[in-house]
Amino acid sequence: MPSNAPRPSDPSRLVSLLWEPSDRPGRTGLTKQAVVENAIAIADAEGLGALTMRRVADRLGVGAMTLYTHVPGKPELVELMLDAVAVEAYADGALPGEQDGWRAGLRHIAERNWRHHLRHPWTVEMVPGRPVLGPGVSAKYELELAPLDGIGLSDLEMDQVLCGVLALVESTARQQVGLGRVRAAGGDLDWWATVSPALARSMGESRFPLAGRVGAAAGEAAGAGDPHAVMRLSLDLLLDGVAGRLR
Repeated sequence: MPSNAPRPSDPSRLVSLLWEPSDRPGRTGLTKQAVVENAIAIADAEGLGALTMRRVADRLGVGAMTLYTHVPGKPELVELMLDAVAVEAYADGALPGEQDGWRAGLRHIAERNWRHHLRHPWTVEMVPGRPVLGPGVSAKYELELAPLDGIGLSDLEMDQVLCGVLALVESTARQQVGLGRVRAAGGDLDWWATVSPALARSMGESRFPLAGRVGAAAGEAAGAGDPHAVMRLSLDLLLDGVAGRLR
């Protein structure tokens, strides 16, 4: 393994960290919860790239080695962070299974996850892989399956539909986060309007007629370039597909 490769987490230690109910303070008074909360604050403000064990230790006013008595390293810390923020999505008690039908339940899930990703932009920076199976993520999964239970889908189909909704939201939220960063850096969000006349001249109408026609319509439409609008339309199409499967 190259020396600069990220260290893989220890699965058995990670399961213990995620599910261990106690959070006794160490000799310095530091707790695992404090480590996770401060790591989330850094990632929320600056992204995962800025998160290091030393940054968390400095924020807590302790030595970096003190953190390792609570969390083995950054891979485990990130998974603890993901599990901790998962419980926020429905903390107000508005649950997916209590919405008016499965369509409303899935739309509720989509909107809550959209807001969740924008509140914690670092959650869309994660490389896709195995799920984090901590109590927070497991509880969220349980709540999000509820609208699909008993409507006529198999257990596998329930999981796949939910995964499709969450993947759609994550991909469009990632685009929204990117636009927000461009805006924060003073970048040009009217790029398409600026470049389209020159691009049209270069492409020519005859070379790419279909791409030119559809691209022009997309660029001129109300809400053009709005990832949230893309998410909502794509979700409606996905839900129509589920309804067709049920029929």
